[in-house]
Amino acid sequence: MGTSRAGGAGRRHACRRRGGAVALARAENLSFAYPASTAPAIRDVSAGLAPGQVTLVLGRSGSGKSTLLRAFAGLVPHFHGGRFSGRVEVAGLDTRRHGPARLAGTVATLFQDPEGQVVFTRVLNEVAFGLENVGTPPQEIEARALEALESVGAEHLSGRLVTELSGGELQRVCLAATLALEPRLLLLDEPTSQLDPEAAEALLELAVRLARDRGTTVLLSEQRPALPLALCDRVLFLEDGHLEFDGPVDQARAWLEEHQSSFVSAGGGDVGVHLRHFGEVACRLDRVSYAYPDHLLVVDGASLELRRGEIVALVGRNGSGKTTLAKIAAGLLEPLSGRVERRGRATYLSQDPGRYVLRERADEEVAVGVGGDLAAASRTLAAVGLAGYESRHPRDLSSGERERLALAAVLAPEPDLLVLDEPTRGVDPERKHELAALLKANTERATLVVTHDRAFAKAVADRIVSLAPDREFVHA
Repeated sequence: MGTSRAGGAGRRHACRRRGGAVALARAENLSFAYPASTAPAIRDVSAGLAPGQVTLVLGRSGSGKSTLLRAFAGLVPHFHGGRFSGRVEVAGLDTRRHGPARLAGTVATLFQDPEGQVVFTRVLNEVAFGLENVGTPPQEIEARALEALESVGAEHLSGRLVTELSGGELQRVCLAATLALEPRLLLLDEPTSQLDPEAAEALLELAVRLARDRGTTVLLSEQRPALPLALCDRVLFLEDGHLEFDGPVDQARAWLEEHQSSFVSAGGGDVGVHLRHFGEVACRLDRVSYAYPDHLLVVDGASLELRRGEIVALVGRNGSGKTTLAKIAAGLLEPLSGRVERRGRATYLSQDPGRYVLRERADEEVAVGVGGDLAAASRTLAAVGLAGYESRHPRDLSSGERERLALAAVLAPEPDLLVLDEPTRGVDPERKHELAALLKANTERATLVVTHDRAFAKAVADRIVSLAPDREFVHA
């Protein structure tokens, strides 16, 4: 039977019983606060994870999902420090006494930000690295690494430089590195955030096969829950660090409909602006092409026009050239051929904004682009739902909060062209709705949104442009 926070002690007892003697991993009365935070990220959470079970963790940005996964990986508290209470066990090992190094091989984690997970420059070396660390016989390493790449549809990337991969390609490479270890506990922190819908479905189906065929315990968090809800066995819902619900997926759907309907609604809803009049051209790309140093032609003869007041969503499979084209539009890359016209100032939100933090306060980070104007920075923080976060260190924020902070930084200068690369990564459904409304409220700038989130694209865009595998445009 599904349980919710209102169940009090009954909820906690149900969690212990569900994990019971068969649990591969369990948390008991887990609470944790990061070093610079006064409020706990996780509060008195108890849950057991059984072999062969796929468990989905849902919750708003900052609710504690990533912290829970890090606790099962042993990163909390060993890597992060902070205040830890309660108990976490994985395969009979107490994580307070056995850190990530001892758990390696038993536990493997795919993080929200694969960019920060990469060590080597070549794809095959990156996937082989974990196998070397856990003492895999040298004669087996390359074959297992290639097999893992093939399992995620990335075998063709084995000789590539990781710096030249798209965000989705890099996410698949990092997933292959975790799967190569054949872990007993697989932790996936928003694993589909940079994947196209087809790749996302394949990844989640792979996780289910691992659970069914190998008995792997899978714990994953997601902000695009429709497909995971169709495939998982069990759902945990976190709210402000509390475990609000823990139960089988069929009961989870009913609970979500009643208590958190945005997580099961089909569309983006009414964002209040429907009739839009487009102004002059802010950016025009005329038959532009681009190739990276490995001579791979990523964009070949692409043309695109962006007008003031218009929001264009750019979609397509991983590796189809979306990010490259967006960077050309923003002026961050010069095309090999073709012509670019740009009127006014452009700002660009990258896929991995956490890598580019410059200041130690959120308001100062946003103020970088507006000449240090802290008042303007505070107004923009409020516009993206971060009022009161001015003094917070950017790296103390959740992934979704960091995404909103980065959004504030590119909105504050009031650009003529706003380019957003995967702006909903780590963002919960309610915040996606608010973001769509925020973007549509401005009729002065041109906006280009690169996204794999089909529901968000439909909710926000006046026009959807598909960059097909053969790099031909299809307009919708």
